[in-house]
Parts: sequence; C-alpha cells; structure tokens
Amino acid sequence: MSSTGSPPGDPLAIVCGAGNMPYRVADAVIGRGRRVVLFALAGWADPAQVKRYRHHWMRLGQLGRVRRVARQEGCRDIVLIGALTRPAITQLRFDLTTLMFLPRIIKAFAGGDDHLLTRVSRIIEDLGFRLLGAHEVAPDILVPAGQLGRHAPSARDHADVAVGRALLAAMGPFDIGQAVVVAGNRVIAVEAAEGTDRMLARIVQLRGDGALALPTKVGVLIKAPKPSQDRRFDLPSVGARTVEAAAAAGLAGIAVEARGVLTADLDEMVRAADGAGLFVVGIPADNVARGQP
Repeated sequence: MSSTGSPPGDPLAIVCGAGNMPYRVADAVIGRGRRVVLFALAGWADPAQVKRYRHHWMRLGQLGRVRRVARQEGCRDIVLIGALTRPAITQLRFDLTTLMFLPRIIKAFAGGDDHLLTRVSRIIEDLGFRLLGAHEVAPDILVPAGQLGRHAPSARDHADVAVGRALLAAMGPFDIGQAVVVAGNRVIAVEAAEGTDRMLARIVQLRGDGALALPTKVGVLIKAPKPSQDRRFDLPSVGARTVEAAAAAGLAGIAVEARGVLTADLDEMVRAADGAGLFVVGIPADNVARGQP
C-alpha cells in the first residue's frame, strides 16, 4: 500500500488550476512511483505543461465528466491544486450530475472561500472519491522550518511577525485571507480577494503616492493557513515571484508557517531572497503566535 492507503497501481487524479504547482505535485507523485492523470481546467491550466502527462480537459462544474473519466482511469483519490479565481455560479458548466447537486452548490456559494471549498469537498466525496491534500501526496512542497537563506530576521522583524500571526488568527473566523504585512507593529496591508501579489503591489502604489512613509527593508509579509481551514486544499503558497513582489514593496522579509505553506520552487525562492537581501523563515506552528523561528 502507498503512504495514502491506496494500492500502488491506483493512479492519482489531479485537478489542475493555474500556476506551476500542479506539475510540481505531479512530478513528485510520479517520482514516488505512482501514476497520475491530470484533469486540466480549461482557461486555467497551462496546455504546454499539461501535455507532458496523461490528461483530460474539463470545464468548471462538469462533475459528471470528472466522475466518469476518473472511474475509467481507475482513479479513487483526487487532489485539487493550482490557482483559481472564484467563479460566479453562472460561469459553471452544468451537466446532469452537477444539476443533481445544484441546491447544495447554491448553498456552497453563500459564504467565503472556506465555506465554498468545504462543501465542494463533501460533494466530491459523495461522488465516491477520496479528496487528498497536495502535501499528503507530495510532502516536499511544504516550506520547512527555520531560516531558509543567508539573511536572518531582526528582533523588530520577529515582533512584526507576532503581530501578523495574531491578526491572521483573529481573522480566521471571517474567512478573509491568508496573508498580512506588518511594519513596526503597524498593520499596513491585509490580503482579501485580490491575492498576495496584488496586495504587495498596493503597498508599492502607497509608497509611490506618498501615503505610506516607511524606510526600505522594513516590514514583513506573513502567510499562514486559516486556523480552522481544511488543509486538503487552498493552502497558501510562496515562491520566487513572492520574493520579487516583497522586494518591490520594500519589505525586510517573508515569514510563513512551516509545513503549512506550499512552494513549487523552494531553491529558486531562496536564491531570489538572497539576491534581494530579504530573509525567508519558516516558523513552526507551535511557535508561530510568538513570531519565533
């Protein structure tokens, strides 16, 4: 049996959104000796990447197609991974199976992202599949604990991390976001629907407009899962692009919850941070509220 309890010959279905993470997961699973079948979301997944694997294209909402093709392929386990902008319910492609679940889908959309994803996961399980987290099948994509590059956070940075983590914990029940920026114990940005990159771009704009007077290399981007979220999907992620955006925003570094945040390019991210003079640290969950490494 595999580490996830499935027979070694049982392929893994990976529902792919945008970004590189789906293919990082696929390669890791293949490297562990398990076959994968990609269910690529049209308009999101990268065709040039998808074609390297056994795959099927699908549109959002085609639950019947997913169930039928996954069963034909012998898939029992499913992973949802990759960036995806929350669609309007009218953008879903309904098939007969989806229509059967329509009342539950309508209720799922009446709430935040965690509310939506939790109810979608229950529908997937009711279709006869087991939903797994990407980190369960590819644990190497989790950011490890400790200082990850040449640069270390200062005492001021640790204090900012503590403030950020306390804020993220307090925001959890409201299903808002998974990232904040704190500088000198002052919260200067909170992630909402725009995502981390646009949140950081907003800081760049505030600096340019003179609305935010901060010296460079001050402030920390803090990312962590919501306290009560289902970690099988929508874990926060970081990468070299995050480092570039944090550097452009004039921050001192990035702190994430160790083994609670994903990265598709750990080595590249660390090189980018070293080159930009930023620190990157993974903080164990039991220390994260204190901002300690």
